[in-house]
Amino acid sequence: MKTSHRIGSALLLASVTVLPAALAANKAGGLPRYGMVVYSDLCVHEGSGEYGGQRITLQRFAEVDTVIYEYTAGGLSWPLVANDVNVDPRGKMMYFTVQEGEEERTISGKFSPNGETLTLDGGYCDDQSQPMVLSKVRDFSRAAKACKACPAPKR
Repeated sequence: MKTSHRIGSALLLASVTVLPAALAANKAGGLPRYGMVVYSDLCVHEGSGEYGGQRITLQRFAEVDTVIYEYTAGGLSWPLVANDVNVDPRGKMMYFTVQEGEEERTISGKFSPNGETLTLDGGYCDDQSQPMVLSKVRDFSRAAKACKACPAPKR
């Protein structure tokens, strides 16, 4: 019985010692090295009630990073499991490839220094004037916000 108390005490002491270091690293911001994070700019078009935007779920494991990508085309797409997921070791940028029917598409972007947003390359609207900025999802029960209209085309 004394041996199990010693082992339990050692484990508790180890977890208390490691926990503050892990929390301090997380407070520094940025993209976590392990775990799951979701970035989304999903919104609802006021007139039609259709969804717009996209959602990226990044799962970070010791061996590999995985991505589930969802986009809208009137309704939310089936989740696409990405291939060739690459996250910069510093957690500053990433790219991945998805297969949409017969077409293969590479999506890339940069994380903000604090990891709160992911800005994808390219943009919305015809002139690409609105950047695709996906925010980190913290409240999964929150209703989708209203979509922003594209600016009038310049003549």
